[in-house]
Amino acid sequence: MKIKSILERNPIIPAIKDNITLEKALNSNSEIVFIILANIVNIKEYCNKLREKNKVIYIHIDMIDGLNSTNNGIDYIMNTIKPDGILTTKSNVVAHAYKNNISVIQRFFILDTLSYEKALSNIKENKIVAAEIMPGLMPKVIKKLSQKTHIPIITGGLIKEKEDVINAIKAGALSVSTTETSLWEE
Repeated sequence: MKIKSILERNPIIPAIKDNITLEKALNSNSEIVFIILANIVNIKEYCNKLREKNKVIYIHIDMIDGLNSTNNGIDYIMNTIKPDGILTTKSNVVAHAYKNNISVIQRFFILDTLSYEKALSNIKENKIVAAEIMPGLMPKVIKKLSQKTHIPIITGGLIKEKEDVINAIKAGALSVSTTETSLWEE
C-alpha cells in the first residue's frame, strides 16, 4: 500500500468520531478513513465495518478511550484490530511503530515558530509515511513544510468549508482530514 497514491486519489479523508460519522464514512467514496475517536469497546466494530467496505484504516492511537498509547497498547491494536496504520502525536509511539514495521502518520500542532521548527525537525528525523499538520487553516505553513520535506502532507482541524480544502491543497497538502461530513463527497 503506497500512502502517497492513496492520498492523491482521496483529497478528503473522513475522520470519524462516533456512529453517525462512521455510517457516513462507510457510504463515502473515500478509500481511506481516520478513526480519531473511539474506545476499546467499539474500535473493533468500527474497523470490521470499514474493512467490509474495503477502506484503508488509520486509528488515532492516542485517542482510544480505555487504552494507553504505550508499546503494549500499540501492539494490541495492531495484532487484534489490525488497522492499516496508526495516527499519533507522540514521537515515542513513532519509534516503536517503526521498529515493528507499522505505518504511521504523525500529527503536529503548529502553534508558533518553535512548534513549527520542532515539527520540521521531527518530520525529517522520524520514520513516518505522512505528516498531518493541524490546524489545517495555515496555507503558508503547509507550503513551507511541503517544500522542505519529502513526505506527503495532510492537514486537519477546523476544516469546515470547501474553500478550506481548496486552500490546503493549493498550498501543498495532498489530503485534508475532516469530521465535516458535508465535505466528504465534494
